Amino acid sequence: MDNKKNKFVDGEVTESLPNTMFRITLVTGVVVLATLKGKLRRAYVRIFPGDKVKVEITPYDEERGRIVYKY
Repeated sequence: MDNKKNKFVDGEVTESLPNTMFRITLVTGVVVLATLKGKLRRAYVRIFPGDKVKVEITPYDEERGRIVYKY
């Protein structure tokens, strides 16, 4: 998949769900469902509600994303 087509948007984690899924409110006001990128999962990065994160969103599904960075 070409990364040039993917959007990177900042957001805040609002809810932690099972299986490393998170509900995130983006700065645009849209609520998306996101999971951890494999690199963050292998590094055991902990994400809690209230954390600021960067989310990668594909143009195919605007309601799902992948957390690629934690601020």
